[in-house]
Amino acid sequence: MRLKVSHQTRYSYDAPVPYALQRLRLSPQSFGGQSVVSWRVDVVGASEEVRFFDQFGNDTRLLSISGGPHMIEVTASGEVDVEDRAGVFGPHTGFAPLWLFQHQTTLTAPGPLVSEIARNVGDGADVDRLHTLSTLIRDRVAYRVGATDSSTTAEDALKTGEGVCQDHSHIFLSVARGLGFPARYVSGYLLLEGRREQEATHAWAEAHVQGLGWVGFDVSNGISPDTRYVRLAVGRDYRDAMPVSGIRIGAAHEQLEVNITVEQ
Repeated sequence: MRLKVSHQTRYSYDAPVPYALQRLRLSPQSFGGQSVVSWRVDVVGASEEVRFFDQFGNDTRLLSISGGPHMIEVTASGEVDVEDRAGVFGPHTGFAPLWLFQHQTTLTAPGPLVSEIARNVGDGADVDRLHTLSTLIRDRVAYRVGATDSSTTAEDALKTGEGVCQDHSHIFLSVARGLGFPARYVSGYLLLEGRREQEATHAWAEAHVQGLGWVGFDVSNGISPDTRYVRLAVGRDYRDAMPVSGIRIGAAHEQLEVNITVEQ
């Protein structure tokens, strides 16, 4: 399936911004059943300082802002062909060693509730156990926007009992790593049925399975990624794979507007 994506991020300020630095992971790559037909990133109000592949293999750009602009706009857009591989991405690649993805982070640090889910996964084939894990999390944490934020940990999301794709993915990573699987966070886009406009990017998790490599699990939707998914970046958790992040100096009030469309 060929997907057309447009992702516009606009920052508006009520006062000049002396300096800011933005990091973009907004460029998908061709591999693992995904082929980029065309893609561009347009920037207004900032300058691209450097472009590189980070330790996880993500196409990364750093933008600098100085001189007091009142508006910064970043638009990533293009077309990507995606094939259905039943969620199997394939062998591990990149600069980061596989064992790094077995280490927990602040956002995935396990607690009593994470350990409880791990005890309920049971035995069986690796892929079957991971699908069971996905179901257990989805049954335990209802999808609700606004119940959590970007700093919510896996354990806290389980305590709340509500969350979004980021929380579902962090819980999956925490449990999977505790069970001995290397696991990583994936950010990207998802084509939704009957909806062209979307409020945010999507996220899912991948676990490394012997003989298959990386296998994806979208806990929020109860499936493995198929032709409706475009992957942008991977990392140990959300912070490593954030599509847009940054810092700024100054007291200006910031207003953020995000417009995302995904269509066939």
